[in-house]
Amino acid sequence: MRSLPLLLMSSLLAGAIAPAAAQEVVIYRCEDAQGRLTLRDSPCEPGEKQQSRSMQRPRDPAPTSATSAAPASRVTDTPPTVTAPVVIYRAPPRPMYECEAPDGTRYTNDTGEGQARWESYFGYGYIWPRAHGGGGGGGGSGSPRPPPGTSIGVGTPPPSPPSDRPRPPTVGVVPIAGGWVRDECHMLPQAETCARLSDRRYEILRRYGSAMPSERRTLDLEQRGIDARMANDCRNP
Repeated sequence: MRSLPLLLMSSLLAGAIAPAAAQEVVIYRCEDAQGRLTLRDSPCEPGEKQQSRSMQRPRDPAPTSATSAAPASRVTDTPPTVTAPVVIYRAPPRPMYECEAPDGTRYTNDTGEGQARWESYFGYGYIWPRAHGGGGGGGGSGSPRPPPGTSIGVGTPPPSPPSDRPRPPTVGVVPIAGGWVRDECHMLPQAETCARLSDRRYEILRRYGSAMPSERRTLDLEQRGIDARMANDCRNP
């Protein structure tokens, strides 16, 4: 009975020493005859110089629970940066109109209003004759009186006396009214408009070489306007 406490105490001491010894490791430094050094965890071979050192055995870190995990990086509520869209203002294509004159010639403009011309409207009306001037101060359509002192031979009819009565009017076609009339025009499709602008630009370039210096200034301005219009109206969307 007296030996039972001693046995319990010795077992407790052995259990306390064993974990401490298990936590240490001995490292051996060995040097052979050629001077080569090696490190090992077992004693050196016979004939080698040996140095030993006790070190604490490395251990794996203790497992961490989910509650002790490092907090994740905080997600901020800052909204993402939105780049403002770039707005490009573009003028709508300008229309081109083709007009036709009464003689059949065709021309173009940008307004849709053809050239104005005066057009008379005819109808039936009275045509008044002009006044006839006669000799001797009288007016009429008969033969003029002979000068004073002239004798009239036998058989010669006497001259008819002047007639002061106006002749009656006749009925005929006369202009009764009139007004300004414009040539008829219609709008061209956009593809046809661009084609005609290109043709006009080519014509300017062909004509530029033989143009006078005063005319070249006018052609330069027209070509500049055509280039600007084609860049806005004739490029693909």
